[in-house]
This record gives sequence, C-alpha cells and structure tokens, in this order.
Amino acid sequence: MSNVSTTPATATQQPEQSRTGLVPPLGAGVVTALVGFTSSFAVVLSGLTAVGATPAQAASGLLALCLTQAIGMMALSYRYRMPITLAWSTPGAALLAGTGAVAGGWPAAIGAFVVAGVLIVVTGLWQRLGALVAAIPVEIAQAMLAGVLLPLCLAPVRAVQTSPAVVVPVILVWLVLQRYAQRWAVIAAFATAAAGAAISIAVQHRHLDVGAMTPRLELTLPHWSWQALIGVAIPLYIVTMASQNIPGTAVLASFDYRVPWRAAMTVTGLGTVVGAPAGGHAINLAAISAALSAAPAAHPDPKRRWIAAFTTGVMYLLLALGSAALVTLIATAPAGTLETVAGLALLATLAAALGAALRSEHREAGVVTFVIAASGVGFAGIGAAFWALLAGLVVRKVLRPAAMSAA
Repeated sequence: MSNVSTTPATATQQPEQSRTGLVPPLGAGVVTALVGFTSSFAVVLSGLTAVGATPAQAASGLLALCLTQAIGMMALSYRYRMPITLAWSTPGAALLAGTGAVAGGWPAAIGAFVVAGVLIVVTGLWQRLGALVAAIPVEIAQAMLAGVLLPLCLAPVRAVQTSPAVVVPVILVWLVLQRYAQRWAVIAAFATAAAGAAISIAVQHRHLDVGAMTPRLELTLPHWSWQALIGVAIPLYIVTMASQNIPGTAVLASFDYRVPWRAAMTVTGLGTVVGAPAGGHAINLAAISAALSAAPAAHPDPKRRWIAAFTTGVMYLLLALGSAALVTLIATAPAGTLETVAGLALLATLAAALGAALRSEHREAGVVTFVIAASGVGFAGIGAAFWALLAGLVVRKVLRPAAMSAA
C-alpha cells in the first residue's frame, strides 16, 4: 500500500530539502504538542471531574492520555512514515463535562471508557460499524456536540462574576491574540490564567500540596452499569468517531496521505482501553492540529513530515511529567479559572458545530437535538447527550416525509 501520494523531488529541489534538515519538522512537532495540550487540557480536567474523578484521579487521567497518545503516534508515524498525530478526545471530554455524575460513580465512568475503546477497535476491524457511525446525519451529530459545548462556553461569562481579577485579563489576552495571532490565543490565555492563579495563591497565602505535584497513575477497577454504557460509552464513541477520527482522516487526505484505518483504530482503541483504568477517557486521530505536522511548513518533502508527528509524541511524554503539577495549581486557583480557559478553547468548535447543525434542510431536528443536549437533563440515569441524539433522529425521521411532499 502506498503511504504517500507525492511526486518525486527534482534535482533542484533535493539540495534545498537537504539544507532544510530536521529543524522544521522538529519545530512543527513541538508547536503541535503545545497547541494540542494547552488548548484543551482544561476541557479534559473539567470532564473527568464532572463524572466523579478526584483531583488526583483527574491528574492521573491527563497523565494516561499523554502517555498513550504519545506512544501511539510515535509507533504509527514511525511504522508508516506519515505525520499521523493523535490527540485526546476533546469533544468526548466536553461530553463528560455536560453529562455529570453517572450511576455507579467514577468506576462506572471508567467502565464506559473501556467500552468506548473496544468499540473503536471493532470499528477498525468491522467496516459496517464504521459505516453505521458515518451514516449518522451530520446535523444531528454536530447539534449534539454543540449542545454539550454550550454550558462550557458559558463558563467564562459566569466566571467574570466570581473571579473578575483573574478571569477578565484572560479574556482580554485571548481576544487580542484572536485578532493578531490566532494560533497562540488559547496558549496565551492559559499562560495569563496560570500567572493570575499564581499571584492569587501568593497574595492569599494559599497552601500548595507539593507532594501532589509528582506524576502518578491512580488505577481504578472498572465497573459496568447500563446507565453509564448508554449515557456515556455510546455518546463518547460517537462524538470521538464523528468529530475526531473521521475528520482526522480527511485532514491527512487533504495533504495526500492515506491513513492506515485499521491500524489507526486498533492503536487508538487499545490505547483507550489501556489508559481507561488510570482515568484516560479516549484517544483518537488528531483533526485540526493534524495539519500542523502534515502541512508543507513542516517539511518540503512529504516523506519527511513523519518526523514532526514523532516529535509531537516525544513532547507529550515531556508534558506528561508536568500534568500533576498543573492540576495541583488549577485546583488551588480562584473559582472559574479552569472553566474560563476551557470555555475559550471551545468557542471555535462550538461555532463550527452550530454552523453544521443549522446549515442542513433538517434544521428542526438539529435544533431539537441541540436544545435537549444543552439542557443537561437526563432521564432514567442516562445523560442528556444520548436522549438528544435519539430525539433528533426521531424528529428527522418524522418530519422528513412532510418536507419531501412539500417539495
């Protein structure tokens, strides 16, 4: 199987590529890791905490995600010589944040993570399951995601009231960078939040648990409850596939790379299963950040861009070492600091999801899905995301004949 579709370098191109060396792909890998980590780690912590994780368990989850995706992308990029970058499921973490506590608590959430990982593996081995997920109408899947994201994106507004001294500078820095250096906006917002949190901790003489800053894995024995399987595992699997794996494949295809689907799903699915007892909810193909390592800026020669993805994996191993310290700092920071960074990081995703949900001719079904998901109201111990997906599909089916007859 051909991994990369590209034309041979000409004699005049080769000297230029040899002079380019390793600096561009190494730099692209570092940037990819920093952007991926800082732009969404707050969402991960919010999601894990919402479904019952303690601060130590949330730190363990972040550590597990860093380790599993680092090892996975290093293995895939080296084996296939392609810039295959992995990421944790940011939409999945947002889903967890909107779901809240599940029946069975944290162990049941762990069990749901395991099941989601198994489903991802099965998707790589059984094409019909992947086709079934791909058949879910775009407006329904995106409306469910938008509804899950809305409460998180409202968090900065609420945080202005509770912690204005820390939150307002974060928002202002984010806004300015959105205008002049959009790629760095969330990173700068996080740096501002960290600085504000540190100042607040120092001024108020708050105690930092130095012992908790040492990275460690907190293992939990999975427990399976039908409410968690239906309300967490299935929606987590769907949003991870629809919002990460399928778009991630498309991004790499736009740069003429054909993703080894079976291998990618096996690696990310098994990585999710292995990381789940430590609190990792899901890893998948990177989508938006994938372009940072796959674009020509990473290296003029497409066959050398895999180095950028491999470097991203190495960087995540280093970032994993600071995960516990980061969680400890955030836990001591003023209320709303973490939520503000998470909300700002997700605004672009919310805008894209809303656009996709309302662009279709089946807007009513999309709106119903969005409203139910945003309500956060569950039934029978099952979270709102599942009911939103189900209601959206029903409304779409019921209204479709009327729309067709009117046409």
